[in-house]
Amino acid sequence: MDTIASDIDMLARFGRALADPIRCRILIALREAPAHPADLADLLEISRTRLSNHLACLRDCGLVVAVPVGRRTRYELADERLGHALDDLRTAVIAVAADRTCVDADEKGCCR
Repeated sequence: MDTIASDIDMLARFGRALADPIRCRILIALREAPAHPADLADLLEISRTRLSNHLACLRDCGLVVAVPVGRRTRYELADERLGHALDDLRTAVIAVAADRTCVDADEKGCCR
């Protein structure tokens, strides 16, 4: 695979991960500190089953890793640079589009 195709694939995976508000909240929480699934579910006020599905997506995208800690599993960002990338992306989007909203969030391809 050439470099451009590889770059596009990586950006598309990141975009898929950010396309869901719960996954965004998980990434932001893990940016602050690694966490166990039960703690994340409580923090985000979602069921553990729902959290598990989103963590699986984020693992499949290569954005988070599961770290065994005794009998439990802790999740963390796969690389600390992802936290910086989230911060930079948020800052850039706010800077250029703070007053923008999606015209039709249900329209395929728009903000979903």
